[in-house]
Amino acid sequence: MKKMNVIVIFDKKIENTLMCKRTKEPYIGMYNLVGGKIEKEYDGLNEAYRELEEETNIKKNDVELIHFMNLTYTKWDKELEVYYGILKNDVRLIEEVNKLEWIPINDNFFDMSKYAGEGILGI
Repeated sequence: MKKMNVIVIFDKKIENTLMCKRTKEPYIGMYNLVGGKIEKEYDGLNEAYRELEEETNIKKNDVELIHFMNLTYTKWDKELEVYYGILKNDVRLIEEVNKLEWIPINDNFFDMSKYAGEGILGI
């Protein structure tokens, strides 16, 4: 089974969440959470920290990630690990590929014209 992760990061006041604007398909031009592939030889939490730092420059000492849940997509033989964390420090975001933006947490994450994932971000 192919494993992937997504990481939900909140600012220190828990008013905004960090999103990336996709530059590739699927969902090109739409907002999505940061995350990526989990390599077989690594554990999920360390992979979440690695992906987070690669894609945003947020380091382990800036946030404590909590493993929240796993979603299994049996049809596609994929498992998605979901992590979240609240920033402890001010950070200077550095974009790897996708543009990073802070989005207010009261935004309509069910808006499928703006957010990737067929409405799953609104759950």
